[in-house]
Amino acid sequence: MTQRIRIGTRQSPLALWQANYIADGLTRYGYQVELVKITTTGDVTTTPLGQSGGVGLFTKEIQRALLDGRCDVAVHSLKDLPTEPIDGLTLAAVPPREDPSDCLIASSSANLKDLPAGSRVGTGSPRRRAQLLHLRPDLNILDIRGNVETRLEKLAKGSYDAIILAFAGLHRLNFEANITEKLSLDQLLPAVGQAALGLETRSHDPIAIEAVRNLNDPVTLACVRAERGLLRALRAGCLAPVAAHATERDGQLRMRAKVYSADGVTMIASDVSTTIDLTTIFESTTPESLAALAMNELADQGAEELIAATRKPTPNP
Repeated sequence: MTQRIRIGTRQSPLALWQANYIADGLTRYGYQVELVKITTTGDVTTTPLGQSGGVGLFTKEIQRALLDGRCDVAVHSLKDLPTEPIDGLTLAAVPPREDPSDCLIASSSANLKDLPAGSRVGTGSPRRRAQLLHLRPDLNILDIRGNVETRLEKLAKGSYDAIILAFAGLHRLNFEANITEKLSLDQLLPAVGQAALGLETRSHDPIAIEAVRNLNDPVTLACVRAERGLLRALRAGCLAPVAAHATERDGQLRMRAKVYSADGVTMIASDVSTTIDLTTIFESTTPESLAALAMNELADQGAEELIAATRKPTPNP
């Protein structure tokens, strides 16, 4: 008998693309798939993410649906998934990662370095804000909300001179033609888990776990576990100005990480590596050991103080 897998997903165009991508993969392995569309707090709030509670805005409702049995697999953008584990749930698989770069989309044909001083640049990410101000303190960084299409419309209407979006979302939704400049990782280091999908299941659901592990990529899983381990060790949350990107090559797992002050003036960095055996990735603790190594380097440079300062409320003018 064909086994049925119910996939819980947000309803934005990008989330549905991601859910259908996973559904297609499971279908190829012989599973019958149904999408369960769920509205999350992050989909309906209009306030800046940093003022909306931040953690779990795009995931909590889907995780509740998993726990109460309305769906069997949750498809998350990993950069949105909190690093604190939830009893009864497990990150069962991570498919191959898309290019994690950020992109500039400008109303003119300018590169980031060519934007005029005072240009209004839209981003909802404290990480991007801090990195942009570190590179270009003369820019006017403004908050922006909404899905990819909404943000592109706001740019077209002249509300901003430029916006920053992830390459992965633009590529998946066929908006690559809008890209003015694909930024290097030296310019903007990605968010933890950026461009990767996380497939979450109930911890004791062997059917769902076996199903999604068909789609798992050991390299991507190792990399995002290292990145997420660092974010958890820093107790930073997904909205802190923390950037990290791990890669694997020839049995070496490497992670670059940066922590910024909110205004971008201060930046500290870490670059660590270790050997890894990808054949035992589900049992391995190597990614978390690498995260601890990076944490120690960053802590020695004052990371905890930088992150704590970003939690303090901004005084009213």
